[in-house]
Amino acid sequence: MQHPEFSLLDLDLKNEIKNVLSLAPDGVSEFSFSGLYLFRKRYQYKVSMAGEKALIISGIQPPHGPDEESQSFFMTPYGIPGRNILEELLHSHDYWKNIPDSILIPNQDRFNEWGIEITEDRDNFDYLYLRTDLAELKGKKFHKKRNLIAQFNSLYTGTAVPFTKEKLADAMVILEGWKEEKGMVGDYIAAREALESFDKLDLTGTVYYINDEPAAWCLGEAIAHNTIFTVHFEKGLEKFKGVYQYMNQAFAASLPEHIFQINREQDLGDEGLRHAKMSYRPSGFVRKHTGCFKSTSPGRG
Repeated sequence: MQHPEFSLLDLDLKNEIKNVLSLAPDGVSEFSFSGLYLFRKRYQYKVSMAGEKALIISGIQPPHGPDEESQSFFMTPYGIPGRNILEELLHSHDYWKNIPDSILIPNQDRFNEWGIEITEDRDNFDYLYLRTDLAELKGKKFHKKRNLIAQFNSLYTGTAVPFTKEKLADAMVILEGWKEEKGMVGDYIAAREALESFDKLDLTGTVYYINDEPAAWCLGEAIAHNTIFTVHFEKGLEKFKGVYQYMNQAFAASLPEHIFQINREQDLGDEGLRHAKMSYRPSGFVRKHTGCFKSTSPGRG
């Protein structure tokens, strides 16, 4: 899959791709093998290499609404592939997506010289939280969260069980219940495949039972040299009031001490989701940017 050839993203490429992604220092939630693989159909991902460590991911952003068109993009998780290839990619794609600070900061002057316009992509910033903040919920800023969990504990008895193949059926019950409550597909397809392939994708997580009934689950993985845990999926039945707050704290408390931060991914510009994520007082963000030639406009997604 040496550039200019691109290959479909499949499990046979897992080890090769993971080796490159492990070098990326920023903690971008999309830059893990599972993060790419589980959304390979939605974004029509293809991959190529421009050198030993220059991984290129090509994709298609589906339209956000009936009046929009799909847009092609590419991503470079670790380093840039060289000016000639970069310019070729910018000509053949609508925009460069998810440019992290580790690529942007040392190359800003160079990009300007090459005529590449960089735009901050706030809707795709990943939210970072200190593991200890989410596990302990100390101080006035978490007063409301503690109250919700206290109310939850007064109504229910929660039990946490590590996710294994034996818990797959219970997790599927929760997922189907979540889909019925929400009345929409959302990331249902990717979440279902994550459950079915969790061991092949090296995902870990927990299933939560409320009064012995399957009620919630979460799956994710450690990235950035095992210092950040990214929560890729979190599904709960809202008939159990406060189940998400309970799961959020319980899972953070279960993580090992070498996990310094928790990445809870982006809000995609959804105001309700942004408010919910901000209410947990993020300690920072994984900043992302888009790029294009100055004569064109970068895409979103």
